[in-house]
Amino acid sequence: MKHLTTTADFTVKEIEAILQDADLFGKSIKDGAKLDKILEDKIIVTLFFENSTRTRSSFEIAAKRLGAEVVHLDVANSSTKKGETLVDTAMNLDAMSPHAIIVRHQNSGVPKILSNHTNASIINAGDGAHAHPTQALLDLFTLKKHFGDVRGKKIAIVGDIKNSRVANSNIELLGRFGMEVILVAPPQFLPKTDLRSTHFLKEIIDEVDVIMSLRTQTERHSSQTYASLKDYASDFCITTELLGERDIVLLHPGPVHRNIDICDALLADKRCKVLEQVSNGVAIRMAVLKKLIYDV
Repeated sequence: MKHLTTTADFTVKEIEAILQDADLFGKSIKDGAKLDKILEDKIIVTLFFENSTRTRSSFEIAAKRLGAEVVHLDVANSSTKKGETLVDTAMNLDAMSPHAIIVRHQNSGVPKILSNHTNASIINAGDGAHAHPTQALLDLFTLKKHFGDVRGKKIAIVGDIKNSRVANSNIELLGRFGMEVILVAPPQFLPKTDLRSTHFLKEIIDEVDVIMSLRTQTERHSSQTYASLKDYASDFCITTELLGERDIVLLHPGPVHRNIDICDALLADKRCKVLEQVSNGVAIRMAVLKKLIYDV
């Protein structure tokens, strides 16, 4: 049984097939065409130990568009609150023969651990500051739809990179598809890296094709790192003044801190692909579910 715990779980060839399926699904949804219920009679469990609106609803809509039944486990009232281990929870769920279990957890590595104990496909919907593979896949999909070929394009990932699972997954995936990744962040938000990095947006603004702004992960900071988010925004908010008339694609995994991550005006700018990313997320997750459950 195949799992998706990191983007490295799929080969380039497999990813290309997923992108192709996502493109077909996306076009069918846009055209209002009837979708084949290829996952009819399949059961998918969502297991979210961290709050999520966007990712959880995206997976659930993706599953239902393909005809699957979705069962959401209420973690707040689950047996893990009674002392049951995560592995035991997963094994008990697996004994009910679902076809996939979609897991989000605040601790890095949990989906990988669970994948060693289930017959169902484990899909990582975000684990700590480690990985968020479907977000990276939808980001790549969004960029390939815009550029065609992304090889040789430059992307600046801006913000709280050290605490970002989105950044980790995109660094691996976009780098594998030939993009140059440049990290832009204050010193305390930069991980140890061999990638090119800077503390100043203006240093790289004239050479990049894409900017990916990240949410400041305040819930993952052990201590306050900025006097205020406004202080952070004065250096790292993506603004109309910064971009000017440059032909740059702007991405953000959401939720966006308005006027902290990206200014209001740019969120309404045609260069901003945030809502397109959300739409593409459903198509990508449909393609991932097809790959893991149907194409076996």
